[in-house]
Amino acid sequence: ASAPAAMPEPTPEAPAPQTSAEKQPELTWDRFTIKSGDTLSGLFSKAGYNDGLMLKVIHGEGDAEKVQRLFAGETIAFGKTPDGELAAIRLERSRLESLEITRQDDTYVGETVVREPSVEPAFASGVIEDSLYVAARDAGLNDRLAMELAGIFGWDIDFVYDVRKGDRFEVVYEDLYLDGEKYGTGRILSARFVNRGDDVIALLYTDSNGDTDYYAPDGSSMRKAFLRTPINARVSSPFNLQRRHPVLDVVRPHEGTDYAAPPGTPIKAAGDGRVRFAGWKGGYGRTVVLQHGDNITTLYAHMSRLGKSISNGTRVKQGQTIGYVGSSGMVTGPHLHYEFRINGSPRNSRRVALPDAKPVPQQEMARFKQFAEQQVAQFQVYRRHYQQLAMATDN
Repeated sequence: ASAPAAMPEPTPEAPAPQTSAEKQPELTWDRFTIKSGDTLSGLFSKAGYNDGLMLKVIHGEGDAEKVQRLFAGETIAFGKTPDGELAAIRLERSRLESLEITRQDDTYVGETVVREPSVEPAFASGVIEDSLYVAARDAGLNDRLAMELAGIFGWDIDFVYDVRKGDRFEVVYEDLYLDGEKYGTGRILSARFVNRGDDVIALLYTDSNGDTDYYAPDGSSMRKAFLRTPINARVSSPFNLQRRHPVLDVVRPHEGTDYAAPPGTPIKAAGDGRVRFAGWKGGYGRTVVLQHGDNITTLYAHMSRLGKSISNGTRVKQGQTIGYVGSSGMVTGPHLHYEFRINGSPRNSRRVALPDAKPVPQQEMARFKQFAEQQVAQFQVYRRHYQQLAMATDN
């Protein structure tokens, strides 16, 4: 290996350039963990500075004014020069994000710095003896990954009724690292689930437009076009066209499904669509009606309030929060009344056949097929490596 190139010797006419250490005096830092009730003024005072300097920082350039937004648990540090002047502030919001403020000439300039953790693929495999969650935990997956795994396959597999002892899964997911240390986990990149002998594979694919979703190796979507239920809650009154109305005490068709839930529980859009109606709708109370394509509508009634930016004409995505459970309108208690209609006719949302979500676009299929072949082959590599490690551990 060649030796490092030497720096040229300075001539008498040109003094040696200053090092960065000489240009920038070493700072000393006073650090404080922000507690509930702390104010920016109080923190400046603890560091030995008055409100005048605080205001100068806030009125600085860039993101400097964001230093006013403080949250308990964050860390703020004040960097001082040897003569005590404030040269820098570092507000650490998390291990990934910080607000860096530095003195430049006669002002302060702020910049939000976001670190990207390094990503390494990881593999886990398990066999179900009791439940998916127990098996996932035994395989080293955290609760979030177990929930994500269930969500990916939940359109095809009912994890309450369909899963059997001996079913197995394999998962390739992201391990995240910061400064060489494990920081957390990211997305599931691919997964395989064997349920009652049927082999189902899901691959995370990002198309050329930047849209990402899970697909089977043949390009079909792992999702349905609609969520079976738009809320995590129990059914309190099922779809029944001969039901006796609980308030009016007359036989009146119940053209939807009621889900009992505490006030404020989020309500999700069952599918992609456009808001056809958002507001007060007689006995339905505060209501949202979504139009999905030409022939399907969904209705969500008795809300306490609408979701952010939900109004007539708004486009929504599947799973987006469109409102919150309440007891507006003619009701006896807080719940969601949910209707699913095809060409205006009410259907039982818990039984109706749901269409699949859109497959990989035809113009993307060649690109996807190449990707899918690589991912499925990669599974074999991970599996063999995993088995070799397991055998070495056993021996």
